[in-house]
Amino acid sequence: MTDRPSALAGIRVLDVTQFMAGPFCSVILADLGADVIKIEPPAGDSTRQMVGAVGTESPAFNAVNRGKRSLVLNLKSVDGRRVFTHMARSTDILIENYRPGVMRAFGLDYPALAAVNPRLIYASISGYGQTGPDRGKGGFDLIAQGVAGIMSITGEPGGAPVKAGIPVTDLGAALFALAGVLAALHHRHQTGRGQHVDTSLVEAGVALSVWEATEYFSGTGVPQPRGSAHRMNAPYQAFRCADGYITIGANTDRLFGRLCTVLGHGEWADAAEFFDNGSRVKNHTKLAALIEGVISVGPRSHWLEQLDANDIPCGPINDYAQVFVDPQIVARDMIRETDHPVLGRLRTLGSPLKLSDSPPDATRRAPLLGEHTDEVLAEFGFSEAEIAALRESGSVS
Repeated sequence: MTDRPSALAGIRVLDVTQFMAGPFCSVILADLGADVIKIEPPAGDSTRQMVGAVGTESPAFNAVNRGKRSLVLNLKSVDGRRVFTHMARSTDILIENYRPGVMRAFGLDYPALAAVNPRLIYASISGYGQTGPDRGKGGFDLIAQGVAGIMSITGEPGGAPVKAGIPVTDLGAALFALAGVLAALHHRHQTGRGQHVDTSLVEAGVALSVWEATEYFSGTGVPQPRGSAHRMNAPYQAFRCADGYITIGANTDRLFGRLCTVLGHGEWADAAEFFDNGSRVKNHTKLAALIEGVISVGPRSHWLEQLDANDIPCGPINDYAQVFVDPQIVARDMIRETDHPVLGRLRTLGSPLKLSDSPPDATRRAPLLGEHTDEVLAEFGFSEAEIAALRESGSVS
């Protein structure tokens, strides 16, 4: 917690999202101080029911919805849509991740809401985007990783397709949407006008495939899986020691020469097949076998000490039990704790953003389902009688 002003203080966000991509985008806005109002259907965000749930509360929901306020609003009802439109009139940012066409069917798409609030920044995150032949398809991270080519280059050569271990297209789309929202916020400051931000999981996967696209566009063939090896630099991958794996990134001539000396094979640096990076990439399989033949007889601790002592980039491959006791991770406040009225004491992730004058706050818990319904509606000018009537009709709860 901090007494310093937050970066996005005074910015109001309507968060009409579920699952991962949309909530991850809006939770960063919440960490940065925006007032994020999570609009939930009567059953709540589906992640409330994920593993570890107690009733409608789960650690998974808390992870991507901390610091938000929850308002249960039935957008399938006429009154629910009327309330939402009223709220949009005085909102800065709206984020939604329905399939394209759903918000339009509700009468709540960008053109409709921009007509009542021209300053509104409206962000849509979907599987494939708002245009194109596949725009109507549902999108999940696994599917997007396949469509975007990520699974074709992940895993060991000759093996079955493998997805990235984290939901990289979900998280990538969230971060691209966040960049678009913040850019649109700056543009609005200059022009007074909001705009529509449109991005997708598939596009995120393609956009993150920088080296793979470069390899293909340069005419060197269709990228193939290379295990942990880099397709543009070598040696730059995981290597097996006697008691586990480490990573080594000796991807310049200077670093490679230093690595050869540490391994007791200075002659490798002068060999024609390893003389420069292009040669090492071409012969990376042979080079990796030579390196592993040396380091596989010693423990990880020995080689990490030797590599660190010679300023060669390296590191252990940690599991998550090791990650969260790593002194560097702890020192950077990447593990935080918060009290939850249903789930008790929770350990959660901290923010990777370190702002000197307006630091983010990742310590607040996620809201209970509908916890702030009355509070939020009152702030938007609804009377107690109007709120009671909306409850009676089932439009809010």
